[in-house]
Amino acid sequence: MVAAVRVRFAPSPTGALHIGGARTALYNWLLARGTGGGGPGELVLRIEDTDRERSTPENVAQILEALEWLGIDYDEGPVMQSGRAERHAEVVAQLVDAGHAYRSTAGPEEVKAYKAAHGGAAGFRGTDEGEGAVRLRIPDEGTTVVSDVIRGESSFVNALLDDLVIARADGTPIYHLAVIVDDLDAGITHVVRGADHYSNTPKQVRILKALGAPEPVYAHVPLLHGPDGKKLSKRHGAASVQELRDAGYLPEAVRNYLALLGWGYDDTTTFFTTEQLLERFSLERVSRNPAVFDEQKLRHINGRYLRELSLDDLTARLETLTGRSGLRGAAAISQEKISTLAEFWPLAGFFFDGPADDPKARAKVLGGSDGRDALARAREALAEIPDPWDEAQVEAALTRVLEAGGYKPREVYQPVRVALAGTTVSPGIFETVALMGRDATLARIDAALAAESGVGAPEG
Repeated sequence: MVAAVRVRFAPSPTGALHIGGARTALYNWLLARGTGGGGPGELVLRIEDTDRERSTPENVAQILEALEWLGIDYDEGPVMQSGRAERHAEVVAQLVDAGHAYRSTAGPEEVKAYKAAHGGAAGFRGTDEGEGAVRLRIPDEGTTVVSDVIRGESSFVNALLDDLVIARADGTPIYHLAVIVDDLDAGITHVVRGADHYSNTPKQVRILKALGAPEPVYAHVPLLHGPDGKKLSKRHGAASVQELRDAGYLPEAVRNYLALLGWGYDDTTTFFTTEQLLERFSLERVSRNPAVFDEQKLRHINGRYLRELSLDDLTARLETLTGRSGLRGAAAISQEKISTLAEFWPLAGFFFDGPADDPKARAKVLGGSDGRDALARAREALAEIPDPWDEAQVEAALTRVLEAGGYKPREVYQPVRVALAGTTVSPGIFETVALMGRDATLARIDAALAAESGVGAPEG
């Protein structure tokens, strides 16, 4: 049975998988796996590794790893474009033998001179010299029409198109020829790629016409910009899938956000499960306007996904990211306060590694006698808590300190927080003290008081 939709994702392995490439991969995957393409589809992964200097096995591995993390699977591949050189050369020879292409030694200067002699805008037309690079003959008459699901229909005057170089003088085919041959041989029905490839499309359509082959459905998705309106780059924050992963984003949240970068189901819905994306995604709803990647919006979406995780799931993900175990209790009291997994350790790492070293926090909160007095009173109240040591008992004890001393909550809670965490940021103070336990809580308070008074901590 032939798939109704057969698409491909064809990255160049010259670095980590960029967010824009990930969005393209996602759109192809949604088209193949969802219902927007009209039926069950297939996705081919092709690695366009013809840049031999920059295309490395390490970069290929990064791409495969990023796709796996995003949950984007494929039905065929990875197919290495470099392994198809003989097939590409075969098609070049076929075009030459059929008279659709010819060899020319004309270089940039000759092309420039030709254009100057023919009005400046004319497309270059060469003659068969029996050697040199291979050029595809472009007709002088008519237009080349590109139909695009997203951008509509555009016409390109043939007389303004240069005879297209499809192979170098040494016989190695160039990108345009290789892509067309690979897509045809793979039976690709839809070419979904970035808008930066749009200018290549009339050239590739001419190759298809010369081969007498049908055109695929084209869809060129919008480019990604940063919030400042400029092309997305590292200055806007994370620029690759690996950077998002290492920053503690969840793959399902990233999928959700990437889908929204150019596509929308309606004017109000922001959160989509992957199942909903598979049901609702369609190329017809993709905008042609540049999309803005805003990491703050991604953090917002990620925070909601993170808070909806089960505690077991959250704990497992945190333990995978940190390489630590025994995080369940700290995860439980941190879940409402973090937006990414990476924010967990700065917030709760003090439970495991001891108080942070934050001299400014200690000086501000415990540097004066008021802070130390409040901490000493809190210590007395906490030491009197009967079993069980839990959040309710901790809250009651600290409330008694507030009432007896006429304190505002922060005047007591912050000294306790700095004593336990070493800084002014932690999960809720009652939950923190309860999780820390009686012995560790009292020991850390004693150490903080001793440090600020300039004497050693009491023994025991």
